[in-house]
Amino acid sequence: MKPLKIIFAGTPDFAVPALAALIKAGHDVVLVLTQPDRPSGRGMKLKASPVKELALQHAIAVFQPETLKDVDAQARIEAVKADVMIVAAYGLIIPTNVLQMPRLGCYNIHASLLPRWRGAAPIHRALLAGDAETGVTIMEVVPALDAGAMVSKGVLPISERDTSQSLHDDLAHMGADLMVDAMQQLAETGNLPATIQDESLVTYAAKLQKAEASIDWTQSADLISRQVRAFNPFPVAHAILNGEVCRIWMATQSDVVSHVKPGTILDVGTNIQVACGQGALIVEELQLPGGKRLKAKDFIAGQNLKVGQHFE
Repeated sequence: MKPLKIIFAGTPDFAVPALAALIKAGHDVVLVLTQPDRPSGRGMKLKASPVKELALQHAIAVFQPETLKDVDAQARIEAVKADVMIVAAYGLIIPTNVLQMPRLGCYNIHASLLPRWRGAAPIHRALLAGDAETGVTIMEVVPALDAGAMVSKGVLPISERDTSQSLHDDLAHMGADLMVDAMQQLAETGNLPATIQDESLVTYAAKLQKAEASIDWTQSADLISRQVRAFNPFPVAHAILNGEVCRIWMATQSDVVSHVKPGTILDVGTNIQVACGQGALIVEELQLPGGKRLKAKDFIAGQNLKVGQHFE
C-alpha cells in the first residue's frame, strides 16, 4: 500500500484516536487543521486543542486559521497537494473549493448512523431519544450538513448505563478503525464506493441548550435517566435540593410504583430513590455547588438526607 498524503482537520478529543491511527497506519499526514488555541482554566491561558497537541508530538505541521474562507488560508491548503482530507469534529465550515482540493476527495467521521442525527449533538440526541443503538458513519464531505454519501458504518448498542462520555469514547475509537480501513481501500484502489443517504429518514441533532438539563420530576424515570446520562459530562442534569442546585451525574430507572409527589425521596441507602411521574429514579452520583462529585451513599451521609425530602 502506498501511503496517502493526508490533511487532517479536527479539534477535540473525539478526533484524536483517528489522527493517531492514521499515523500508526503509515500514512503521510502532511498538515493538521485545527481551531485556534482558546482561553481555558482558571487563569484563562491559551490552550492548544487535543489534536494540535498530538500533531506536535509527531512533528506534523499545524495550521489554525479562524476561517477557511480566507484566500491566504486556502492557498496554504492547496499548496500541500494532498491526496485526501479527513475531517473529524473540526468545527469550521469547509468551503466547496477547499473540499475539491484533495485529489481523492474529503471524508468525515460522523458519530451517528446516518441519515439519523445529522448535526451538532448526535451522541446526546441518540441517548435522549432512547435509541437502541448508535454508531459511526464514514461519509463524503459535501457543502450541506452531514449530507454526503456513506462509505461505511459501525454499529454500537446503547446500554442502560451508557453516558454521552462512554459512547463518545467508544465511537471515537470505532471511527478511527473505520477510517483507517477506508483509507487503506482508497490507497489500494483509488476509489471508495459510497451510498447516497435516504433523505426521507433524516433527523437533526440540534445543539444542546443548558435549559434542557433541568429535571422535571413529573416525567417518567426512563426519560429522566436518559436525560441524566445524555448530559454527562455536559451540561449535567440538575434539580433543586434544599434550595441549592444539585447536579446529578448518574441515574438509572426503577419500576417502583409510588403515589407520592414526584421528586419525593423514597429511599436512602446505597443509592437515592426518587419518585417520578412514572417509576422511580435511582440516583447514584451527585454534586452540590462547590463540592465534589460524590457517590450517593457518601452524599447521603454528608447531607443527612432522609426519606420524605424533596427534589424540586
